[in-house]
Amino acid sequence: MEGDCLSCMKYLMFLFNFFIFLGGACLLGLGIWVIVDPTGFREIVAANPLLFTGAYIMLAMGAMLFLLGFLGCCGAIRENKCLLLFFFMFILLIFLAELSAAILAFIFRENLTREFFTKELKKHYLRNNDTDVFSSTWNSVMITFACCGVNGPEDFEAVPLLPYSPLESTTPEACCQRELQSREGMFVNKEACLTGIERFQNRQGCYTVILNSFETYVYLAGALAIGVLAIELFAMIFAMCLFRGIQ
Repeated sequence: MEGDCLSCMKYLMFLFNFFIFLGGACLLGLGIWVIVDPTGFREIVAANPLLFTGAYIMLAMGAMLFLLGFLGCCGAIRENKCLLLFFFMFILLIFLAELSAAILAFIFRENLTREFFTKELKKHYLRNNDTDVFSSTWNSVMITFACCGVNGPEDFEAVPLLPYSPLESTTPEACCQRELQSREGMFVNKEACLTGIERFQNRQGCYTVILNSFETYVYLAGALAIGVLAIELFAMIFAMCLFRGIQ
């Protein structure tokens, strides 16, 4: 009976570690996507130290979970007490680190508010100056998502015009409607857009557009994080029970 229980526990631990392996692979992939994303989010993340740090923490956690899940599977199948103890201590440290990261993300969540991005846009945006990384990134985001500013074109009323472009419109070119949402796309009517005719402008703010676009994925990422934490907790319990049961 005890042998059957130990065998069941061994395979359950293998199953939990397999899910940790998959969760780590998902976090690793998401972290790599955020860092190398070609649509321009890499520069926006890099401009915010908290987001920049968070992306690399997610990448590191994904890599560790990926490796840990693999080692846990091996430890369970081989019934190696040393490997199981190492697994338990290591996954405990990761569990505490992830829990701390989640608490910090909740505490500093105000850095992702509409007001924060609006203030940063008005402070750093240099309109059509594509030599500036921040401005070029914002232009790419506005073109890709067919949006304008954080809240709308009115955000740019407080942004000073470039000194060498006295005839420049208050609304940047990136807010003008295009036939194709890319830098190579032809303008629907650039002159009418820049003179303020609203039907040729993208009037919706990027904050709302991007939030709606990624709302499903945000909840999915949150559910994945909760699931990974629960699996890690059960894996630690099974690891210790298996450790105590091995003769």
